Amino acid sequence: MAKQQQIMSSPNEKQAQEQQEKDLKQSLSQIKNKIMVMSGKGGVGKTSTSVNLAVALSKKGLQIGIMDVDLHGPDVPRMLGLKGMIDMNENRKLIPIPYSDTLKVISIESLMPSKDDAVIWRGPLKFSAIRQFIADVEWGNLDFLIIDSPPGTGDEPLTVAQIISDTKALIVTTPQEISLADVRKSINFCKTVKMEIFGLVENMSGFACPHCGEMIELFGSGGGEKTAAMAGVRFLGKIPFDPRVVACGDSGSCYQDAFKDSPVTKVFSDIAEKMSTLML
Repeated sequence: MAKQQQIMSSPNEKQAQEQQEKDLKQSLSQIKNKIMVMSGKGGVGKTSTSVNLAVALSKKGLQIGIMDVDLHGPDVPRMLGLKGMIDMNENRKLIPIPYSDTLKVISIESLMPSKDDAVIWRGPLKFSAIRQFIADVEWGNLDFLIIDSPPGTGDEPLTVAQIISDTKALIVTTPQEISLADVRKSINFCKTVKMEIFGLVENMSGFACPHCGEMIELFGSGGGEKTAAMAGVRFLGKIPFDPRVVACGDSGSCYQDAFKDSPVTKVFSDIAEKMSTLML
């Protein structure tokens, strides 16, 4: 019988792994709150919610980071109008791209020479990339790290749950029943991996007619609030549908700067206030 061979890491590989683990803990210790923005399905405005929530928090003078772990569809830099590649500092740490003095971003898109290249990765590569987004990035001191994850309950949210044990979830849904059925899966995912749910947001919740001002319930009404109540989850608010949010995201301009007095800006400001009051 042939003897089994034991595969072991080389001393250099082991030393590198130990150093990365040390860097990971050091980086996380400087971040007060980690919020993963999730959705049960695509098309509910999860990334738009992540970006606008981060902007609203940063406008309160808090130090905010956005970590875009939607590796196959990284849209955060485009929504914020960020261009260029990520640099390294003298300590060989990646420097997040600054949006403002209080908001900075890391995304796989900012590491790719061509923004249209496809990321074709399996689970282990995703796990490694997300670890590096924390351990090998110079985040500094943050009040909130907003983690924009892809829809569903696959590799990326599971990796975040495993690596960042004190992450809290913020779940985005729309009022329609098909979306609510999927968001219940997100709630069960959080319970399974023992991730605390900070709250639930209902997006695209009504549209004010530009002519008469009447509120039109495009996707139904009240489903998100009802789902939150049934699951015992904090309901954070209803974000109205506004086509200008889409236009600003496509052009990379800040909706909250352009439409400071809009209902959408007010809701994001209110949610940011709840988060800072309850978590800081």
